[in-house]
Amino acid sequence: MEDEDKIKKALLKKALGYNVDEVIEEYSYDQDGEPKLSKKKVTTKHYSPDISAVKLLLERYYRTYEDKVMYMSDEELEAEEKRLLKMINKEGKSGTQ
Repeated sequence: MEDEDKIKKALLKKALGYNVDEVIEEYSYDQDGEPKLSKKKVTTKHYSPDISAVKLLLERYYRTYEDKVMYMSDEELEAEEKRLLKMINKEGKSGTQ
């Protein structure tokens, strides 16, 4: 993946918001002195959508998007809607992992 694609993907993730699982593990030592997992806590932390990321994403990648949409046919608009929904769903799934 090119750097530009990585930047766009990261901006999109931040613009839409995402979840991250945080894992906290506590260890104790058994009789032989070997570490043993005694507690494990997994919490899901939600990062809300960031309006600055939305603005930057729109400015950088979709500046002329409105112009394009104005001249699209109904079929092109439907195809664009499907493309955007697919992209949002893909990012939503990858953000929850």
